[in-house]
Amino acid sequence: MAKTSDKPLADYEVLLCLTGSIACYKSADLAGRLIRNGAGVTAAMTDAAQRFICPLTFQSLTHRQVFADLWQSGENFRSRHISLTEAADLIIVAPATANIIAKMACGIADDLVSTMALAAHDACEVLVAPAMNSRMWSAPATQANMETLKGRGVHVVGPAEGALACRTDGLGRMAEPADILAAADEIARRKPPKKTAG
Repeated sequence: MAKTSDKPLADYEVLLCLTGSIACYKSADLAGRLIRNGAGVTAAMTDAAQRFICPLTFQSLTHRQVFADLWQSGENFRSRHISLTEAADLIIVAPATANIIAKMACGIADDLVSTMALAAHDACEVLVAPAMNSRMWSAPATQANMETLKGRGVHVVGPAEGALACRTDGLGRMAEPADILAAADEIARRKPPKKTAG
């Protein structure tokens, strides 16, 4: 598919990573929007994410295998976290919990998603969409972790203010899929996909 100005994600390979938040339901909408805008989408999920939404949802939307296990062998015995990040133009972590944000800031790699986030260095762009309780979002540790990630070039969209799963209102809602798509579009406008670059 030719890349056009109205579809900057055409030919883009997106690795959509889900972590444990009720906002996982929004990520199904996001996957559909990415695909309709020309991106190829591969989903990866933590164990906690699978408690909120099942892998079959994303397999049905993307028509691709969903990855959830760090120990799944890759093609030609290549490490899965390496092969997936090398193929991706963009990793979107949505929802990004306080836990995954802390892991990314500290370089902890103890499951597939956190390992891919670390392996993304010098391989592809990374966009995070935080989702958590407002007190967790405003906690000094979370804010310090976010500043660390931004300082390393990680792109951030949200969070938004509104109703939270804990039945309170505040800052911490995951950005809406349309806003995450717009952020991904902006990244794609500045950096061409690997398979057409050069």
